[in-house]
Amino acid sequence: MRTLIIILAGFALWLACLGIAKMRGGTPAAYARSTQAFVALWLLAAAGNMWVGVAQAGYSVQEELPIFLLIFLLPASAAVFTKWKFL
Repeated sequence: MRTLIIILAGFALWLACLGIAKMRGGTPAAYARSTQAFVALWLLAAAGNMWVGVAQAGYSVQEELPIFLLIFLLPASAAVFTKWKFL
């Protein structure tokens, strides 16, 4: 359940970045910068979540890596694909 909530938070962050791009004029360049910023921020957030799992929850890196990939790649790949195909 926690993983799902974090993934949904990633999509919410992506929507916030898209909103900022729209407020900045909605140009293709604004959407490109917005997508780049989202992917960078989301990588840091997903890595922080992995660190919590390893350092505080007691999971090994090997156990936590698939969760990290799922948490990072679902929102990030959706953002990059949407930018590439539609924006």
